Amino acid sequence: MADEQQFIEDGLQRTQIDEFFADELGRAGYGGMDVAKTPMGTQIVLKAEKPGMVIGKGGKNIRKLTTTLEEEFNLEDPQVDVQEVDEPDLNAQIVADRLANALERGWYFRKAGHTTIDRIMEAGAKGAEIVLSGKVTGARSRVEKFNRGYIKHNGEPAQEIVDHGQGVAVMKLGTIGVDVKIIPPEAELPDDFEIYDDVDVADYVEDVEGESVEELLEGEPDEGEAAAADTEETPDIDEEVAEEAPEDFDDVDVPDDDDVEDDLDELEEAVDEELDEETEAEAEELLDEMDDETSEEDEQ
Repeated sequence: MADEQQFIEDGLQRTQIDEFFADELGRAGYGGMDVAKTPMGTQIVLKAEKPGMVIGKGGKNIRKLTTTLEEEFNLEDPQVDVQEVDEPDLNAQIVADRLANALERGWYFRKAGHTTIDRIMEAGAKGAEIVLSGKVTGARSRVEKFNRGYIKHNGEPAQEIVDHGQGVAVMKLGTIGVDVKIIPPEAELPDDFEIYDDVDVADYVEDVEGESVEELLEGEPDEGEAAAADTEETPDIDEEVAEEAPEDFDDVDVPDDDDVEDDLDELEEAVDEELDEETEAEAEELLDEMDDETSEEDEQ
């Protein structure tokens, strides 16, 4: 099987298992699960508000869940552990199920939304968002949002930090979808920073190996020394090459100014003669044409 197909199969199986636990453990306050495949089998950690109801009397319910996972979902040697949720108001899945149950019992959506999000913020969350979508009050569907604090909607923080839970409230007019997002109080966001007062900066500056800035400045030469060093570094010219250079230039014939003027005068005279011959020839041709035209008119 190709890797892409395997990813799809694993995601589909995980979603089916999550829906199965949500249906079976709704009364126990199901708060999500973590699945990890190990060489010894499949490790599943359940989060619940009431772990006693998940385990059952003498472990009856947990054995039933393990058998169902082996037979219906084809998991190899599933090992199910149950963890109690310390703060249910900070678990998005538990909050979504509670809000859906409140809407089914007849709570007004705005009162239920504000009450729920206030409880989330009182529990210490950095931010929360509740979205209700569906036929909330009338025949037309609409979306209602409740926001508090700071929430991330995209990027890696939205996937790794934000706790996401969904629930469904079945009403007479239709279903209402409940979507809850919570940022827990211990979450470290990438844009967080702290300001310290009366703190020595030297305690937070790392020591860099090597010379300091003052030592480097002391080691730099003065301007006069730098100029002297540049003159010393200029290469010496070979004496033999310097003596031979003028002899080579003496052999070259350089024309005098009088010779240059004579050559220019000759060129100008030659150009004038060529122009005079061309103009005379053109003038003769024009006169011949005019004579021919006049003779033709006289004959007519």
